[in-house]
Amino acid sequence: MTPVFDNSTIHFDILRQRACNMRWAEQEEGVIPLTAADMDFPCAPEIVQAVVSYAQAGYFSYTPKTGLPEFKESIARMLNEKKKEPISPDLILPIDSAARAMSVIAKTVLRPGDEAIVCDPVDYLFKTSMEAAGAKIILFPMEFKNGRIDFSRLEDYITPRTKMFGLCNPHNPLGMCYPLEDLDHILKLSEKYGFYIMNDEIWSDIIYSDARFHSILELGAERNARTLSVFGFSKSYGIAGLRVGCLYGTDQKLFDQAVDASQADSTIGGISSLSQIAGMACLDQCGYWLDAFVKHLQGNRDYALERISRMPGISCRKPEATFVLFADIRGLPVSALEFTEFAKKNFRVAVVPGGETFFGPGSEGYIRICLATSREILEEGLNRLEEALKAIGER
Repeated sequence: MTPVFDNSTIHFDILRQRACNMRWAEQEEGVIPLTAADMDFPCAPEIVQAVVSYAQAGYFSYTPKTGLPEFKESIARMLNEKKKEPISPDLILPIDSAARAMSVIAKTVLRPGDEAIVCDPVDYLFKTSMEAAGAKIILFPMEFKNGRIDFSRLEDYITPRTKMFGLCNPHNPLGMCYPLEDLDHILKLSEKYGFYIMNDEIWSDIIYSDARFHSILELGAERNARTLSVFGFSKSYGIAGLRVGCLYGTDQKLFDQAVDASQADSTIGGISSLSQIAGMACLDQCGYWLDAFVKHLQGNRDYALERISRMPGISCRKPEATFVLFADIRGLPVSALEFTEFAKKNFRVAVVPGGETFFGPGSEGYIRICLATSREILEEGLNRLEEALKAIGER
């Protein structure tokens, strides 16, 4: 049966109780939140059934410290078959969220006095995790040239203290996939200067039909000995509250160091049994659901872009991946934060402002719009956004 992604499947009463992180449960009544990168739809029924079946046995015993072997097998199979990533199950660490994995990778590699290159803009977790490990952040501006991100000047930002580069692929919030030649360029610089790569691929399941995803790991396990990667299940399968992610690598020594940094062997770190059961259900049973979800998202993307093209004071590049739009409002007479506050207060629609807090200084003058909802909600949200844009331009 083909899943349905419309208002009939959304339980707004439950969202208003449970959906936090700037979403329904944290907004005033009547506000439409096109905010945090989380979906409005319930997860696939197979995930619910898997968790219920496990729970009904009545035992919630300790699991293996570094994860259920069958879960690691499922992850490795997906990485190999879907993403052409040559990863062994023995080099995969299930962990309580992709965000936690990023923190562990930073703690594994970075020490006070090191430098880490973070793209600008990019999701704030790169900067947060690397700074917490003691690194000085060096911002690399994400500039476009001939329709793609220009990495030709990346080498200029490398110093003898550079220890890590943060790679967000696909990129959040720009929604771009990297050509293999750009990934090869980054990897060659890693090989030349010896820095490590934090490779975040949490969005690699949300790729549109007019684009193609390449992983840096396609370039070979040996070349990626200094790469530690992150994957998660919250974006693709709607289980953010279960906190399911994984960390993986190609080099045994580096991977073992990451396991030590995670404290999973001491039971201080780790991931719950229910989260792993849910993750296995995602990978082993819910491919049909994900395919239908991405098709729905692509329709929402195309609809939103067409609407935005006719709105005043806003423009947007076409994303190849993710379920967010990163729209340019630099022509407005106010900052991104001022506009989002104005739109929420006066027109009851919430979006995420660019700026230092969420994406870095290079994102000032942009807003991020989430598409992972029904067409009905998206249409009304865009109607309100359009009215806000018209009103701010007339002030």
